[in-house]
Amino acid sequence: MLRALLGIELPIIQAPMAGVQDRQLAIAVSNAGGLGSLPAAMLSPEALRTELRALKAATPKPFNVNFFCHVPPAPDPAREARWRAALSPYYAELGVAEGAPSVQRVPFDDELADVVAELAPPVISFHFGLPSPARLAKLKRTGAKILSSATTVEEARWLEARGADAIIAQGAEAGGHRGMFLTEDLTTQIGTLALVPQIVAATKLPVIAAGGIADARGIAAALALGAAGVQIGTAYMLCPEATTSAVHRAALVRAHHTAMTNVFTGRPARGIVNRLVRDLGPMSPIAPAFPLAAAAVAPLRAAAEKAGSGDFSPMWAGQNTSGCRPIGAAELTRDLAREL
Repeated sequence: MLRALLGIELPIIQAPMAGVQDRQLAIAVSNAGGLGSLPAAMLSPEALRTELRALKAATPKPFNVNFFCHVPPAPDPAREARWRAALSPYYAELGVAEGAPSVQRVPFDDELADVVAELAPPVISFHFGLPSPARLAKLKRTGAKILSSATTVEEARWLEARGADAIIAQGAEAGGHRGMFLTEDLTTQIGTLALVPQIVAATKLPVIAAGGIADARGIAAALALGAAGVQIGTAYMLCPEATTSAVHRAALVRAHHTAMTNVFTGRPARGIVNRLVRDLGPMSPIAPAFPLAAAAVAPLRAAAEKAGSGDFSPMWAGQNTSGCRPIGAAELTRDLAREL
């Protein structure tokens, strides 16, 4: 059902991973028969137009483009000052100047919707809910299939009622930002094997399992629980088509300790535990709201990575890094399907 809906050969979706990939990873996965994904939350409208045109030229297969649907927070100078004060010892240690406030991740807006409507990617996915009804209707008129992440049964029902075509059931094992949008309570976040069958039972839409899936056994388990397909991210991060940094690649090879943390962006996201997570988190009450926390951390990350350290880098990863292999993304996709 999912393969027919999305026009793909394999029930494998490459998770969109902002910061560690560009279109090359998406192209490789799509050409191998899966659904490659382009993260667009950090792209300007013109950059998005460039990426989508290049994707269309490079693959005749379906691909997915992903956006965030968060509500930009109101400025909070006092909270920002407390956050920068907490980071000031690290600035002194590394000998860098504080970064200027900036917003690195933007929500889906009318300008981005215009670009998407113009170039009509076949699949569009969202994190943190769905766009406004008017924007969603504009996308649907292009014929695009709409996916979105749910971390609870309530979120899945909400997505179904508002026009999603399939639901990504994001278990707590998944790397990167939690897609939670109806609650901020982390105790509601459950594992993939518990979440998938509950969403399957509660909705009529195809369900895509995400979180902790790194090999054919994980795919088979998800399908046995009623999922129509899987979304895999962490396993692709060592592929040569990924833009994963050197310090991040090294950490993926040796580390197995991850945690949900808000110290890098202001929103819960699962990543490898490093110095900043240990010192200030994992969940800091003073971190500015998403995505404002990132600006003050950025200079620390840049300086540390230049010195070969990942102490201040958001090294997103799921709980299961066993599938990470430094092989081509197309080969990895085909291997997963063949083993399945």
